[in-house]
Amino acid sequence: MFQHLFRVIFFKLLFPAFFLVGCVVSAPLTPQSTLTQLSTLFQSLDENISEEEAMQLSRDIFHQTQLLSKEFELTSPPLWHNFLVNVGIREKGLCYHWSDALYIYLSQKTYSSFDFHLMGADIGKYFLEHNVLVVVAKDGKVENGVIIDPWRDSGKVYFSKVKEDLNYKWVHRAERGCKREWLTLQ
Repeated sequence: MFQHLFRVIFFKLLFPAFFLVGCVVSAPLTPQSTLTQLSTLFQSLDENISEEEAMQLSRDIFHQTQLLSKEFELTSPPLWHNFLVNVGIREKGLCYHWSDALYIYLSQKTYSSFDFHLMGADIGKYFLEHNVLVVVAKDGKVENGVIIDPWRDSGKVYFSKVKEDLNYKWVHRAERGCKREWLTLQ
């Protein structure tokens, strides 16, 4: 009797619930070597960028990504999480939620050497569209910037120069608010 009751509870209630929710993940702790790698990439944007400011920006990005992973109740893989958002099981966590949240967070801080922009690929193609944050040197061009993409690897921050990310053809999304005035609309 007990075994039958256990099977009913497990296979009819718990197992489907686990399947629907997916594997909840948390952003991994960031090794110092990864922080240094991102900081060095930021410094390569302009010779006047200080090591301290580049490292602070790196820390802020990884810290905020950890907080957003918890806030979004992140699951893996990313497309599964998108499904959960689209059917209403999760509230946020689509790629544009990540890029917008990081954009707002970083734009509210004072970085004298950096500007922040939004870029997208396959705009308007429902299952293919992808959005990221791009960090550029102050008054720099987005095509010379650094992509910040925590969605791609389920909370693990992907970063590279825009020109080196061959997985997507990125376009600047200035119409989505790449200006500090956009913050007042939130």
